[in-house]
Amino acid sequence: MPSGVRGRHSTRAHYVSTSALLAVIGGCVVVIVAVLVSRGPGIPPPAPGAASQSPSAVTSSRPAGARQDPLGTAAISYLSTRAGTVLAAVYDIGTGQTWRLGQGQPQYEASVVKLDVLETLLAERESDRAALSASDLLLTQQMIEDSNNDAATSLWYEVGGPAKIRSFNTAAGLADTSPSSCVDCPGFPWPGWGLSTTTPTDQLALLRKLIEPSALLTSAERGYALSLMENVTPSQRWGVSGGVPPQVTVALKNGWLPLNGSDTDWQINSVGWISGQGRDYLMAVLTTGNPTEQYGIDTIDQLAAIVWKDMS
Repeated sequence: MPSGVRGRHSTRAHYVSTSALLAVIGGCVVVIVAVLVSRGPGIPPPAPGAASQSPSAVTSSRPAGARQDPLGTAAISYLSTRAGTVLAAVYDIGTGQTWRLGQGQPQYEASVVKLDVLETLLAERESDRAALSASDLLLTQQMIEDSNNDAATSLWYEVGGPAKIRSFNTAAGLADTSPSSCVDCPGFPWPGWGLSTTTPTDQLALLRKLIEPSALLTSAERGYALSLMENVTPSQRWGVSGGVPPQVTVALKNGWLPLNGSDTDWQINSVGWISGQGRDYLMAVLTTGNPTEQYGIDTIDQLAAIVWKDMS
């Protein structure tokens, strides 16, 4: 367990005791910068999001007094210097504002799919009126806090695989997320659930199920999931937490996945909730075509820092 935890949901031994959260509504932002990257033989083809596109700004009309675009000139200028395809979305919880910069197709989820597995498991237990077992509590903690792949594979099968996850996603309003059909995928050395595809908009819909009361998850279950995301191991606290002061609540899940055999094409993703110091928003970033793992992490860190600053 990491020390010095930032967050509101640190008690999780018995998740049924967590209190209810405030309901929220939101909008989204999408940012895209693209580059074509070659791949080695036997590796799955690029996710649809890897196609090259030109950024185009779209901002929804909002009432007077709404925030200015946190993904404006500074974000566009920064991303224009970066290789790869970047898709990002931000919902401002307080105003319900929506910002967009371009559009893109779904990308590989990598380990952010573990959040979908967790929510599917919790929803199943809720429908059965059954609490998580001691084994499930351990596996969910390992899967989210440590991003343990073996724990994720066990829970992937336990919840019923792609069919049950797809069913939960439909109920949760995810329109463009496709769970992978294989765990042991031919020509791919990593767990195949990481090849599930999604969009930032769908990831924010998934995050909203942890913030907004609904029939899918109880307040205690939402609080339990957030407690895991607030307590990820320190080495994985990058991404949407970039530039965010340590006193601010950050609940996140990251993903990283090499897409070719030479580790020169990385899928790097980060999704989460940031709340404090006058800000309260959800953010999801998917990036592919990164030449190294650290390159993708740096891209999301800097973009997140720009968003944090401009959300003030």
